Amino acid sequence: MRRLNSALVALLFASAVAPTAFAQNAPLSPPVAKIVPRLDTLHGDVLVDNYAWLRDDARTRADVIGYLNAENAFTEAKSASLAPLREKLFAEFMGRIKQTDLQVPERDGPFLYYTRTVEGKQYSIFARKRGTERAREEILLDRNERAGADKYYATGATEVSPDHRLLAVLEDRSGAEHFVLRVKDIATGRWLADSIPETTYGVEWANDNRTLFYTRFDSAKRADRIFRHRLGDAASQDVLVATEPDPLFSVNLGKSHSGRYLFITHGSFTSSEVKYLDAATPDAPWRVVEPRTPNLEYEVEHHGDRFFITTNADGATNFKVVTAPVSNPVKANWRDWLAVRSDVQVETMLPFRDHLVVFERANALRRVRIVNAARGTVHYLTFPESVYTARLGGNREFDTSILRYAYTSLVTPNSVYDHDMTTRANTLRKQDEVVGGYDKRKYATERAWARASDGTLVPMSIVYRKPFVRDGTRPALLYAYGSYGANTDPSFSIVRLSLLDRGVVYAIAHIRGGQEMGRKWYDDGKMLKKKNTFTDFVAAAEHLLAQRYTSRDRLAINGGSAGGLLMGAVTNMRPDLFKAVVADVPFVDVINTMLDASIPLTAGEWLQWGNPKDAADYRYMKSYSPYDNVTATRYPAMLVTTGLNDPRVAYWEPAKWVAKLRATKTDDNVLLLKTNMGAGHGGSSGRYDALREQAFRYAFILDQIGANTLTP
Repeated sequence: MRRLNSALVALLFASAVAPTAFAQNAPLSPPVAKIVPRLDTLHGDVLVDNYAWLRDDARTRADVIGYLNAENAFTEAKSASLAPLREKLFAEFMGRIKQTDLQVPERDGPFLYYTRTVEGKQYSIFARKRGTERAREEILLDRNERAGADKYYATGATEVSPDHRLLAVLEDRSGAEHFVLRVKDIATGRWLADSIPETTYGVEWANDNRTLFYTRFDSAKRADRIFRHRLGDAASQDVLVATEPDPLFSVNLGKSHSGRYLFITHGSFTSSEVKYLDAATPDAPWRVVEPRTPNLEYEVEHHGDRFFITTNADGATNFKVVTAPVSNPVKANWRDWLAVRSDVQVETMLPFRDHLVVFERANALRRVRIVNAARGTVHYLTFPESVYTARLGGNREFDTSILRYAYTSLVTPNSVYDHDMTTRANTLRKQDEVVGGYDKRKYATERAWARASDGTLVPMSIVYRKPFVRDGTRPALLYAYGSYGANTDPSFSIVRLSLLDRGVVYAIAHIRGGQEMGRKWYDDGKMLKKKNTFTDFVAAAEHLLAQRYTSRDRLAINGGSAGGLLMGAVTNMRPDLFKAVVADVPFVDVINTMLDASIPLTAGEWLQWGNPKDAADYRYMKSYSPYDNVTATRYPAMLVTTGLNDPRVAYWEPAKWVAKLRATKTDDNVLLLKTNMGAGHGGSSGRYDALREQAFRYAFILDQIGANTLTP
């Protein structure tokens, strides 16, 4: 999915907007992209794409690389005066973060597993101890050593074998998400000869501790095949156990929390089919739970002699939970266990030996329902704040009464709890430390509701530093995503304090396209209803102005990936409404991308955006596609980021968009394109490098909205 979560920005309590550093003369002029018209026709329209030449699938053409480098040079020169602010922000980030830190260990059998960080090192270390936290540490994976001299290093999975002797790792060294599967013998520290390139997310162990299942992708980077690999065998001998020829579907690997069954899910955005296999018999044939049916979605977990299935079957728009016998789990044998409710969405469920945990969502908040498996009694976790986020923590063990969960809010640092599902007692295991001290009483969070153009009430989560007077003088940053049913839950950010302490009001708009208000919230923000996402965001911005949280000359907005599409669409719709825009890895060339099934993600996403080969879909998509709707008008100041190796939103989308904006817009507001020439969709992989990228964004926004001074 074209997904990225990124938040940002800041300010000061003054009413006047300070002159921006970007108003100064820069030593460079912006690069001028050559115009090479490409003409296509579709549904009677003539499509003109003057910047199609910027597409380079190999990412090696000299003219393209030269143009991107020129844009980077212009961005660096134009923002040079902000270097002191960037360094100050970076120092603030580093001064608050506990650089040498330890994750709360997770018990799995005889071991406690955890990750830790070391000051000065870019990457985390995966380790374990036997028995107690006082035992000797075994380092399973030091990502710093594995990265070596490579500028990019990321792991797509780290899976320990059931007998705790082996570690399977997916490694990516470019950001293109092409992984190499490697296996390490933990006792000896030796990496086995097994090395399987061109894999993607998804690897699971069978319970024989010598068989692995892994996932591969097609030319469009769609996960379409799953193989069985026996340690010591050549990859050429691996057995294909699942394939998916339908471009609307992809395959995904999973394992039941009980550890008993392996699952393969063939899924599209509207349909799914799950196959299962006893993990003790990896060579046996896979069985189907229920063959795929249009608009039937389901996912499977295991408990005792039953499968627990979360599904939208029989009109359960908000999903329900049914059970079926493992011996014959076809739909005819499904029996309701948790019925559908119109005001509560079932998100997922996690079974333990004696308890069944259901994560639900109601009124834009997460709820955690805990059921005693034998008695059927129910209780819910309780939370101290009205606007919060609760997430599933690391729960490696099935045979335990302890539920690990994380709690946070916009003012409460991430807190890890153990909940005894039998006694109902909560134990705080750790709350993230803010080095130098943090007083949450200096900040306030609240829930607001904006009224969309069709009358729908859109929830917003807002945080600011106190005291706060709504007089329109505060600067503000409004963030949203709003696609794929992904929720943007309010959580704490140590780096965001640099914004709040400069007076910035930070707001999240929980717009349609997510599922904060249930499944219909998602359905009403995709396909031929996608523009609800954009009008909801505009309504949220107008609410901030009408309620005098800020003013339009101090309002910045930010979104990434599909949220970058949001940034492009609302900036075309209402360029007068915003002072500054940060669009990270933005999906903006909707028509051209969705016409080309060779581009990663395209075909499957016809069920998200529509297929422009269909006339009705085409007309609707063209009415909002940011690249196709650039007009000769005044635009806000804009910073656009991308990564050369991005497999989710190709670099040429933002590059073309910026080139067209430069040639078309009528203002002299700053427009910057910043390309990471050695990373992909998520930016730099190292934690310090990522903080520097965040400092760059923050400095741009703070300068534009006049919020450069810390509050006393």
